[in-house]
Amino acid sequence: MLEFIARKSLQQIPAELAHDLAIKALSSPFATLTGCTTKDNPVELMGIRFPNPVGLAAGFDKNGDAIKGLSAQGFGFIEIGTITPKPQAGNEKPRLFRLKPDQAIINRMGFNNKGIDHLVKQVKAAQFKGVLGINIGKNKTTANEDALKDYVHCFEKAHGLCDYITVNISSPNTPDLRDLQNDQALTDLLNGMKQAQLQAQQESEKYTPILVKISPDQTQEQLQFMTRQIIDSGMDGIICTNTTIARKDLQSPQALSEQAGGLSGAPLLSAANDTLQCVRQCAGSDFPIVAVGGIMSEEDAKEKMELGANLIQIYTGFVYHGSGLIRAINNALM
Repeated sequence: MLEFIARKSLQQIPAELAHDLAIKALSSPFATLTGCTTKDNPVELMGIRFPNPVGLAAGFDKNGDAIKGLSAQGFGFIEIGTITPKPQAGNEKPRLFRLKPDQAIINRMGFNNKGIDHLVKQVKAAQFKGVLGINIGKNKTTANEDALKDYVHCFEKAHGLCDYITVNISSPNTPDLRDLQNDQALTDLLNGMKQAQLQAQQESEKYTPILVKISPDQTQEQLQFMTRQIIDSGMDGIICTNTTIARKDLQSPQALSEQAGGLSGAPLLSAANDTLQCVRQCAGSDFPIVAVGGIMSEEDAKEKMELGANLIQIYTGFVYHGSGLIRAINNALM
């Protein structure tokens, strides 16, 4: 009841302010009061034991400020970030919009974050014992030709503190970032990340899996190319998908639905599922895939698993429906 009242109250104020207040609340010693107990439903993947298959997608806690509070919500794993080497303010406000009739969100945050050094401090302070992923990106001012340096810098800082790293090359809110998904740029980036991963393993005796988060806005031919490159380079998994720039059959007023940025929530489900299905067919049955995009109910989550996902993540569903959705999905997948 307390969580329900808090969530409904937050939904009455501007979206980014509500998000900031939610992070502060989840950072407080009282955050466990809004949590829930989730049954053990373990999944073994990439050498990691996930207590249950329902994770928090990146973007909610960019800086690792609310790890303890989020850990009490029942997630099987938490992914923080996207984090960049240097702090950056992100895009101009307003940049976060709720589309309530569509059960959706549009964001054009632009990798606003406090930088990798801040995140490292927060992760160390949290002493989190659960499964943690860290999502990494490049600074807006870094040219694509130099992007690998940013990703490697973040990887080297973070890999020893988490269970896996996600390379984010699919956000629509950093200019030209999605160009890193194409052709030689993708090949060079992935090969460089593999070298950094193996070098870190040699130095630390810890192998940290790397997943690549992809866009739902690619053609089938592009998805097939990307999937082959991700596998051939030795990456450990794919996250399907990021937000979409497409706008189709939205019910919200045009003042909201035509805002620039990435769309998440219920309207993303179909495109994200099409991407998932294509990637699974191309990757074969054994390659790890984490599915995210449009999961607003137990039925949505079950559909993802039927299409070949090993794990799922939620974000917008968590914003609209709270921790009860985590418990309901986990129970449905048992």
